This record gives sequence, structure tokens and C-alpha cells, in this order.
Amino acid sequence: MTSLKALLPLAVLLLLSVAPTETTVVKMIEKCVKIFVKGNPPNIAGILEGANILDQNRYKPICQTFRNTRTFVTLYDTKNKIPVFSAGKYIGDHEGKRPKPSPWMIEPQLEDTKGDNSMAPENNQETYKNQAVKKDYENKLGYDKGHLFPCCYGFNQIVKTSTFTLTNIVPQNINFNGGTWKNMEQCIKCVMDHYCSNKEAYVVTGALHSTGKTLNNRVNIPSMLWSAFCCYNSEKKQWLASAFWGKNTEPESNYLDIKTLGSLHKELGIEVFPETECPSDTTVATVYPDLYSKCNCKDKA
Repeated sequence: MTSLKALLPLAVLLLLSVAPTETTVVKMIEKCVKIFVKGNPPNIAGILEGANILDQNRYKPICQTFRNTRTFVTLYDTKNKIPVFSAGKYIGDHEGKRPKPSPWMIEPQLEDTKGDNSMAPENNQETYKNQAVKKDYENKLGYDKGHLFPCCYGFNQIVKTSTFTLTNIVPQNINFNGGTWKNMEQCIKCVMDHYCSNKEAYVVTGALHSTGKTLNNRVNIPSMLWSAFCCYNSEKKQWLASAFWGKNTEPESNYLDIKTLGSLHKELGIEVFPETECPSDTTVATVYPDLYSKCNCKDKA
């Protein structure tokens, strides 16, 4: 297990703009690292390795906050103006619904202001140099505001609403977002509801930036999106995990294949749950062959 000392670089960065006092930082470490299995954040080649962010000027961790509640964590790329990943815990869909109209919010602390790290309504958007703003998505050219940590994974209305921050959003092909990717999110949700003890699971979703492809000359349009989950199943007395990824283009299929964490690491250089018991060589479909009869995870034969 990774020691608290080893986690300190990431945890401090997660909270460096909350308050200048050490006491507050220690308090927030306890809250934020629980988002990850055993407190271990992902390893992403060239970006985040061994809980250390390699370019701390560019990549900013955000302990997402709404109405004084910490909800999930995002690692944000201020150069490309999209998240690298968002990570959260799924403990069931207890109450609340998708807010209408969508309350798109920004993160004041990314702009080197004296803001308090809480989400805020977007005002005076021209002042935000380090993040995407709503105006960037007005001429979206076939792209949606695609969530990384989904609204539907929120336990209550506070968590659901908190996902509507532009630091949790990437430009996503409309048909990929509304079809294949939506099906994948519902597949994972169904798996977590049926096979994860106490409906408790760790979920991480990320985006791979493209080279030179932008929305309105400001926001990078990612080339690919990926998602993975890990949870403990008390019936089998074992950990379950699976991964999904697909190109951010017109979809060729209605569903993404359920793959292993090991294949995600090999193909994309992303180790989602390092130094944990999350299995790297099996999927939930391997452990539970009846999965496809319970969850809408692939085209019916």
C-alpha cells in the first residue's frame, strides 16, 4: 500500500489553492484521497506517475466542490483546456435528477485568483485563460459537452449538479456521446448496481488529447475517451474491474467492448488502479457470464 507520505505531492496539489494553512491541507487530504482505491491515483505516462504530476504548471488537480461538499476529483490540463481524467465513487443513484437548464460552472482557482476552490457560475468569461468557458462550445460543430464523471453516477442532487462544471467536460462527437458512450455509462452503472457490494465502486474516466484539433481554436478535441471501474464483491470475495475506450468520432458500433485494466495499460499507457487488488487480467463479464442478460452492455445476438 502506498504510504501517506508518498501521496503527499498529489494531495497537496489537489488542495494548494484551498487555503494557505497546513491544517486545512491535511484535512483535505483525508477527504480527497478517498476518491481513489487505497488512496492511489492513476499512473498516466508522461503526466501523472507515482502520485507525482510531472508538469505542475500545466496539470492542475481539482477537488471538485459544490455547496461546501467535496464530490469528485479532476486532473485538468490548462493548456488543452480539457480534463485528463475525473475520478469519483459510485454509491448508488439515491435521489435527484439531471438539472435543467444545465448550470455550467467554472473553477475560480485555476485563474490564480483568491477564489475558494468552489464551483461558481460563469461570469465575465473573457477573464478565464486557463479553462474552457461556455462560449467555447457555442459553435460546437457536431460536438457535445461530454461529461467525464457522469451526472447519472451522482448519489444525490448535489453530486449530480456538481458534474456540470466545464472542467469535467470535453468536446465529444454528438453521436458517440449520445449513443455508444451513453450505453457504456449505463452498462457500468448496471454492473455497479448488481455486482458491487453496497453499490460502492471507484470510477475513473479520462480523455486523450489530440494533436492540433480544437474547438473554436481554444479547446482541444480529444482523440479518444476511456473509462474504468473497480469494486469489491462480497459474494465472490474478490475485486472486480473492467475498462472501456473508444475513438471520439462517429461510432462504428452501439457498444464498446468490455476489456481488462491490463489491456488499457498496454494500449493507452494508463494504469488506472496501481498497487491495488483490482484485477488487471479479468473483466466482470469473465467472472459473471450472466452479465449480458442483466445489463445492456452489447448488441443482442
